[in-house]
Amino acid sequence: MGAWAAPDRVESSHQEGLRTEAAEGSARPGRGGLCERLGGHEEDRHKDERRERDLGRHVAPVDAGVVGSEGDLGAGGGGVDVGPGELGHATAGGRDDGASQATYAGRAFDQPIPKFELPAEGLSAGSVYQLVRDELNLDGNPVLNLASFVTSWMEREADDLARETMPKNLIDQDEYPQTEQIHERVVTMLGRLFNAPPELSPVGTATVGSSEAIMLALLAHKRSWQRRREAAGLSTERPNLVMGADTHTCWEKFARYFEVEPRIAPMQPDAFTLSADDVAARVDEHTIAVGGLLGTTFTGQMDDLAGINTLLADLERDRGWRVPLHIDAASGGFVVPFVKPELEWDFRLSQVRSINVSNHKYGLVYPGMGTVVFRDKSDLPEELVFHINYLGGDMPNYSLNFSRPSSSVVLQYFNFLRLGCSGYERIMANVMENAQELERRLADSGRFVGLGDPSTFPIVVVRAADPDALDLFAVSERLRERGWIVPAHSLPADAEHITSLRMVVKENFSRDMVETFSSDLDSAVENVLSAEGANQASRGRARQPIC
Repeated sequence: MGAWAAPDRVESSHQEGLRTEAAEGSARPGRGGLCERLGGHEEDRHKDERRERDLGRHVAPVDAGVVGSEGDLGAGGGGVDVGPGELGHATAGGRDDGASQATYAGRAFDQPIPKFELPAEGLSAGSVYQLVRDELNLDGNPVLNLASFVTSWMEREADDLARETMPKNLIDQDEYPQTEQIHERVVTMLGRLFNAPPELSPVGTATVGSSEAIMLALLAHKRSWQRRREAAGLSTERPNLVMGADTHTCWEKFARYFEVEPRIAPMQPDAFTLSADDVAARVDEHTIAVGGLLGTTFTGQMDDLAGINTLLADLERDRGWRVPLHIDAASGGFVVPFVKPELEWDFRLSQVRSINVSNHKYGLVYPGMGTVVFRDKSDLPEELVFHINYLGGDMPNYSLNFSRPSSSVVLQYFNFLRLGCSGYERIMANVMENAQELERRLADSGRFVGLGDPSTFPIVVVRAADPDALDLFAVSERLRERGWIVPAHSLPADAEHITSLRMVVKENFSRDMVETFSSDLDSAVENVLSAEGANQASRGRARQPIC
């Protein structure tokens, strides 16, 4: 199985020299450089900085509380390296006192920080680290984020690998050939996990998330449709794409960006997935592909993939329409193979020609990585693959992005070796059990009705048992006050009257967290109901005259 990538542009030593020379020239007198306009003469500033750095080397011994090594940096009260323009006041002996160089004693912490314009002068790395870190504390806590599928925890060794591979560009195959070998291994392992036919030649590539993977798959199917129509002397106008309202927004993006008519089957009040009947009512000879979901965005369910596959096979046999089925397995591609391996949703279905998966979801890898795998190399028109050789060798590339980090691919390989099939089976079993426990607790409360399928996917989706009495948007806001991030949202047409809460259970959401969250949810519900009751009572009281 192949995996494509290609090298990025790099600057020669001559180009680097020109860049350096240009930077130096911009600071010369009379040049009117940017830094001179923003905050004074650049050359004089550099002299001042060098003087202050030299002084800084001779002040504040380590035992006075100033950072002397990487390990001395604390989260709050420890010191940081003092940078240009940030030295404290010198004492009579010519040495700064330690207190003046503590982290929050520097001048950077009592001055506004530039937010919309490049500052004329910089700050020390330690000060900037602390400033940015403090501001990011206003973000939500990833551990309490039940809104997102994205992995927020990996083992320490994986963190080390991520840091060590951060400088490597995955696209530079000739420069980093072993990284490309790992890339190909990851794609091959996924193809086999999805039961790619051994007699064919499956191909694929890592992407920046499933959005790129889906667009690459659909672009290939659109071009294949065009070439088949041209060969038959038929019109290539008015291509369309059949999908359900349960798809991710990237499906509609593809249709809009690449001029394909979206034929969207709306939801029903009691049915939230795409059925074979929905497809039959919309498919025709201009359909480039049908999208089927293994784990829907809104309710965590599965489209009728087997039924749709049978329909498409019948259409190909009876009417000669070759309509590929693309499986969006962004959420379920790493769950179902280990939870329900007998379930046929992948390349075991004859009309499935491509599959995407989000590695940064239940592949248990940090964002952002996805993968697209084609059933056979014939499903990807060769004309869409670019062959690049300006960095040496022939590097085939099929992507929308070009440069991208190699760390996520390396981390996926780490997980494959670290966990193996048995490790993924244990983790997914734990995740499923915790999701089902959470669903049971919510159902037993009598306040919620389940909408999803927690027997197949670790996604708990509920609506209020009495929507008129319980405002789920208010419940979501109350949960946020405790740090929990749980979205309340309405379903797409024609089920927009249903408001739901969706909770994504991930690897690091333990049973203890299930209990804590359930308790906090009960409190949030009580708070909302009490507030609603008080408001109603207030509205029901007669208004008293003001004197």
